[in-house]
Amino acid sequence: MHKLKYYGRIVSITCAVIAIFSQYSCTKKVNPSQNIIIASSGKIESIDPARASTLKSYQLLNALGDTLYELNNEGELIPKLAKYKPIISNDKLKILIKLKKNILFHDGTPFDSYAMKFTIERFQNIGTLNYILNKKIKSIETPTKDLLIINLNKPSSSIKGLLTSINLTPISPKFYQDHFDKFLNNNFIGTGKYELKRFSNEIQTLYPNKSYWGNKTKNKGINFIGYNSSSALYGAFISKQVDVLLSNSIEDTLRYGLNLLNQKEDIKEGKSEPIEISFISLRTNKKPLNNNDIRLAIAKSLNRELIRDKVSFSLRNSASSLIPLILKKDNSVSWPDFDPKGAKRIFRDQGYCDGNILNLPLTFRSNVPTDKLIAFYWQQSIKAEMKDCFSISINGVESTTIYKNLSKGIYPLVILDWTGAYSDPEAYLSPLLSCEKFIENHCLKGESVFSGSFWASEKVEKLFKESESLEGVARLNKLLEIEKLASKSLPYIPIWTSSQKAWAQNNISKPIFNGAGIIKMSELLKNEK
Repeated sequence: MHKLKYYGRIVSITCAVIAIFSQYSCTKKVNPSQNIIIASSGKIESIDPARASTLKSYQLLNALGDTLYELNNEGELIPKLAKYKPIISNDKLKILIKLKKNILFHDGTPFDSYAMKFTIERFQNIGTLNYILNKKIKSIETPTKDLLIINLNKPSSSIKGLLTSINLTPISPKFYQDHFDKFLNNNFIGTGKYELKRFSNEIQTLYPNKSYWGNKTKNKGINFIGYNSSSALYGAFISKQVDVLLSNSIEDTLRYGLNLLNQKEDIKEGKSEPIEISFISLRTNKKPLNNNDIRLAIAKSLNRELIRDKVSFSLRNSASSLIPLILKKDNSVSWPDFDPKGAKRIFRDQGYCDGNILNLPLTFRSNVPTDKLIAFYWQQSIKAEMKDCFSISINGVESTTIYKNLSKGIYPLVILDWTGAYSDPEAYLSPLLSCEKFIENHCLKGESVFSGSFWASEKVEKLFKESESLEGVARLNKLLEIEKLASKSLPYIPIWTSSQKAWAQNNISKPIFNGAGIIKMSELLKNEK
């Protein structure tokens, strides 16, 4: 019955998509505004860079602010507010950053080294993701207005990547002087190409910053709108109430329809490199998942190719790594492949099968459309291949509730995703594998707790420290050693990687993404004819 209901839903959606296609050419544009309307699903709870942690908030902050550096599509560090690339002292304990001059915040306050120091120290103090600095910075000096000196507690090769993080987007010290130790959620004063003119959780209005120091925007403004559901978002785009549609949290059935429209040249599609990783977190500190062999058997039960084909219509890439391929260049470290026979052998060796079935609950985010389908197809695959040994029961919970409860160890298996705060392998490994306090392989305090796996490794912590003193290939190889250890202990099971996508009406220029998977709103051009 569950299968029939699901396939009935697919048929209904497909019929609706076909009906929309047939009417597409007859639909008139209903948006007379000069602003470009960009839409995605969900709300923005905060526009404070110290609190921001979602892709949607990053998209907005990237338009309203600048960073010291940014990464291009080749992963190269490009100066933005900085004048040159950072200069590292011989002992690797000092980072000297020369800043550009004559740059103003939206409130008219000059951008200088003090403003950058204020921003970093505020993030260290209250930042939701302040662990990414992880006590790396000892002190910050501002000998002149255009020279910032960052003193490190120890050499850190990852600090350069951190200087591209949107969470360190500089803010006006004057405007935020009463918010050094608390968030300012509904306003933002930065140096970016746009100024924020209106903010609510659902709608944000951006106008060009006429005093911007660099290249000006190619459009007259942005209306950034959030929709409550994937179908409403899709319908608004098809009816041309929306100029640009962002891909986050839109159902893959509808993505497929948009892909067909793009092939017919009825719309334009832009996409980033695959930088978002989806995975299953396994609670390793309690039975039965504290058993590495059980975790291996579960990993071998996941049919990534089936999930990729059925859920995403092969529009995503199945993943056998926690690090996006673009950041590590090869697949030298690979997590276990689908192997139902091997999984059954392990389950049988562990005392299961032949009447003793291991059943585990799998939790998915009810407001993320693909999560439910991943859970459904995994469940059906297990039933087909090993129903006498292993089964999962699936349960949907709203994502904010899941995030609040991960560190409580409520979920044995839970589907999650992650995009690094900056484009570096460490930004994917550290938030999932690092641990401050642990007993044997059980993490008591650290990022592994907040990701719901509670896994720790003394060897991994040692490798993280060693990687900080290395550069280039040597550093990457050290980080890959960390992933190799994790791939054998299996606190997580990778599912797939995703590109960020955007679809535009034909009177809008093709969407462009930067190397961090953020859409360049300022590059969108509207044909007024």
